[in-house]
Amino acid sequence: MPALPPSSAPWMRSSGASREPPERPAAGKPERAPHVEGYVNEPFEIDLHSEFLRADLFLTMGRPDEAARILEPVVDAEPDNQAALEALARAYFGSAQLTRAEGALTRLVVLAPANGWARRALARTLERQSRHAEAMSHHRMADALGAG
Repeated sequence: MPALPPSSAPWMRSSGASREPPERPAAGKPERAPHVEGYVNEPFEIDLHSEFLRADLFLTMGRPDEAARILEPVVDAEPDNQAALEALARAYFGSAQLTRAEGALTRLVVLAPANGWARRALARTLERQSRHAEAMSHHRMADALGAG
């Protein structure tokens, strides 16, 4: 059997030195990485687009409560982003947080008055709160806009 090549790890070299690996930091105390060019030793910045996609995945998986938790900071960072606001409204509606869903959908209707989906969703949210008279005007507007 051929001999193994010498290891580059200092504790594995046959220089007569200790063959024990270096000590690990004590439990509960994470070791700070050494400075390396191009390596950032700071907390990472949230990638809003990735968070949006992750929340959409949770919505697809039937976990609207988790999607809402992820989307709240996204909407806080981008309050005029209609796609994020729509996803947040869907998450609130799907998790029966109807007051929050109404707030998100009202903001969406203000941002995009011709959004038939938002009008229909707002009407259904109001209906689920037994506010049928208020829902009627949004149903009519959604019908006029051709929303399904």
